[in-house]
Amino acid sequence: MNGAARSYLDHNATTPVRPEVAAAVAHALTLPGNPSSIHAEGRAARALLDSARDAVAALVGAKGRQVTFTSGGTEAANAVLSGALRRDGQPAPARLLISATEHACVAAGHRFPANAVEVLPVDAAGLLRLDVLRERLSALAGESLLISVHAANNETGVIQPLAEIVALAREHGRALVHSDAVQAIGKIPLDFNALGLDAVTLSGHKFAAPKGAGGFVLGKGVNLEAAFVRGGGQEARQRCGTENLAGIVGMGEAARLALADLDTESARLAAFRGALEDRVLALAPDATVFGKRAPRLPNTFSFAVPGIEAATALIAFDLAGVAVSSGSACSSGKVARSATLAAMGVSPALAAGALRVSFGWNSRDEDVTRFLTAFERLVQSLYQRRGQAA
Repeated sequence: MNGAARSYLDHNATTPVRPEVAAAVAHALTLPGNPSSIHAEGRAARALLDSARDAVAALVGAKGRQVTFTSGGTEAANAVLSGALRRDGQPAPARLLISATEHACVAAGHRFPANAVEVLPVDAAGLLRLDVLRERLSALAGESLLISVHAANNETGVIQPLAEIVALAREHGRALVHSDAVQAIGKIPLDFNALGLDAVTLSGHKFAAPKGAGGFVLGKGVNLEAAFVRGGGQEARQRCGTENLAGIVGMGEAARLALADLDTESARLAAFRGALEDRVLALAPDATVFGKRAPRLPNTFSFAVPGIEAATALIAFDLAGVAVSSGSACSSGKVARSATLAAMGVSPALAAGALRVSFGWNSRDEDVTRFLTAFERLVQSLYQRRGQAA
């Protein structure tokens, strides 16, 4: 990169660690104790672990005892959707209902038999069809169910109506509700206990903590009957294995910073997104903004311009010093067709050009300018080719 300035606009893939978080991690790495040991060194490690647990809980409107740490969001989702989630006095869920736009950690990471899984449709804006959910819950009256709907989509930023989903589940009476909140945590307020959710999963590296630390939050009277990772008695026997203390400490510090800055950062990033979106539409009036008619994360802008392929655009942006994405970062670096956009009814040709810009804590005005400069060149090249073809 020859020392040239770059703009990192791919925070939904991973957010750079904040300096304060790096300092907290560095300190934790110097501690010799195991949090499960009873000597002074162990108690010091345990104190940091408990402090981080309380900080993460506060970020999602829960209590520390409700938080179980894992290696990340994928493990957390796999554990919650393993079939072992229980509410006191109720049998195990016999059927899983998920939205058509779930992340692969849910869609491919659950442990339910294929004939026990139903995929519920979304509308053209990417919102879960609540009428279909209501209909299915009525048809499945008396069955124990698990509903899994993400809080916000990683590609489009579309925010799902969790309060309404929980209300419908409670009417059913025997339905648990899990939400993959990985993309929402730290970007918008999410009050776990107020919403009445049964389980939420999260990942620290999406809100400026180190990669490799995540967790799940369980509601009152809800637990995993069998731990997904078995061994010793760590994490109240909900996730065994010695905790990743440094990563968890970093996650706790990142949670404190995210909570303190939540309102101001949401407004700041929404202003960036708004300015970028307005200028993109001015430069390319035929651009489509995905999820535009739905509530969206303040930091996320997903769009496509007919005639611009994502693979070509990503290379052009990278050469111009701008890191963006074509959607999810979980496809081994490949640009693959988006299941989310397909579920929203987007044509394959338009979806092939989908780009995602996602801002974060270190985003600045110059990042918007650098992106728009590169984008204008792309659009000018496209229109020039169209003119020559005509």
